[in-house]
Amino acid sequence: MRTQVVIIGSGPAGLLLGQLLQGAGIDSVILERRSRDHVLGRIRAGVLERGTVDLLIEAGAGARMRREGLTHEGAEIVFGEHRQRIDFKALTGSSVLVYGQTEVTHDLMEARARNAAPVVFEAEAVRIEAVDSARPSVHFRKDGAVVAIGCDFIAGCDGFHGIARHAIPAAALTLFERLYPFGWLGVLVDRPPISDELIYVNHARGFALCSMRSKTRSRYYLQCALDDKLEAWPDDLFWQELRRRLPGEAAAALKAGPSIEKSIAPLRSFVTEPMQFGRLFLAGDAAHIVPPTGAKGLNLAASDVAYLAEAFADYYRSRTRGLLENYSSRALARVWKVERFSWWMTRMLHHFPDADRFDARLQSAELAYLFESPAAQKTLAENYVGLPF
Repeated sequence: MRTQVVIIGSGPAGLLLGQLLQGAGIDSVILERRSRDHVLGRIRAGVLERGTVDLLIEAGAGARMRREGLTHEGAEIVFGEHRQRIDFKALTGSSVLVYGQTEVTHDLMEARARNAAPVVFEAEAVRIEAVDSARPSVHFRKDGAVVAIGCDFIAGCDGFHGIARHAIPAAALTLFERLYPFGWLGVLVDRPPISDELIYVNHARGFALCSMRSKTRSRYYLQCALDDKLEAWPDDLFWQELRRRLPGEAAAALKAGPSIEKSIAPLRSFVTEPMQFGRLFLAGDAAHIVPPTGAKGLNLAASDVAYLAEAFADYYRSRTRGLLENYSSRALARVWKVERFSWWMTRMLHHFPDADRFDARLQSAELAYLFESPAAQKTLAENYVGLPF
């Protein structure tokens, strides 16, 4: 087998890249080690920046999103007795769209199927070869047989635990990581959200977030200990704790119900430099992780894909490698700005176990400044709606 670009991973990053390449007349094969049902069953966040929305429309996967997505022109931050709405629209002229990542993945899969472009599911990529040569290849196992695909380039969109990053010699990479001493306990429930916009809460008992997937499906989060177990959080206890952390009006509006999904996720910041080696290019979680506080994971992957698709298109159109050679530096310039914002949001809104009284006073001052300063609110808003690609 041979193609122009092998894409490893059929999450939103890999599927979006495949669609953009298809639009540019570039052939690709997507390899996914999991089943289609498994990929579509993954529950992830769904706050989309304007740039991500535009890319999905360009990729031919935006029709349902435009019908069903919820436009949010602001978000609330709660600290103590103070509730501050950050007005994205007034401060930046833009907004975000709430549309679940599972739905994004479904729409991209449907778009690729309409184009009869290949996705090989349950194909475990076993090794990547010759990425520093003109003839790289990916070898994968399918139905007990090992198949090799030759290609011009490889795009590693296979997440933090995938094989793509590990195919780059360790000596060629510099890794940056920060682990956070808490996790997020998330619950998905078929109940209407308590607000038309997201509510971020810094409470003495820990962070909370009220979010949604639709007008009838809500997603709630609580800061929890890293070693907490799901069995220690039956639904009744979750709703009880969430109400404790919400301001009175929001707590009264909360509609509890049986959880349809519950999980605990650790938080980390992680960056790989560079994001390319030879003819292997990393995008999305394969190259970087952000804590979910700023809703940036999917959006950061989308900006990587935008840069990479443009670079591939330029190469096949002009046979010049300028944009390909500059992909990593171009992507990382935005990655680090988004890492900074996500880190800042996390520091401002969570309780850190090792924080002393000085840290607590600084956090209070940070929030007071945000509530009082239109300039600070604009800084948050322009980062939240998305820095330009």
